[in-house]
Amino acid sequence: MANSILATDVNTIILACEAGMGSSLMSVNSLKKKLKKAKITSVTVKHLPAREVPANAKVVVVHKGLAKVVRGKAPEAVVVTFNHFLNDPAFDALVQAFVDGSEITASGE
Repeated sequence: MANSILATDVNTIILACEAGMGSSLMSVNSLKKKLKKAKITSVTVKHLPAREVPANAKVVVVHKGLAKVVRGKAPEAVVVTFNHFLNDPAFDALVQAFVDGSEITASGE
């Protein structure tokens, strides 16, 4: 697992879910809105089931309960975990990394 990656090296964020379209879809839309509000237009947010995350993913955002699944599918990805589907500080920190051009850091185990 990678510990960090420069935001400037990322053009796609995968938000992984269990399989449903409910809470995780709200998270996807919230993250897209936060990026748009921050005027970050060079990044695409994709919504995928955790078991379908490609091995070459660079950054994957996932609920902490599915982090192990994602790390198994994409062992070199920076995995950012969250606890709450909306308004989790992990989403704000991720957007801020793009604003600052700083590092996106993996979280949680």
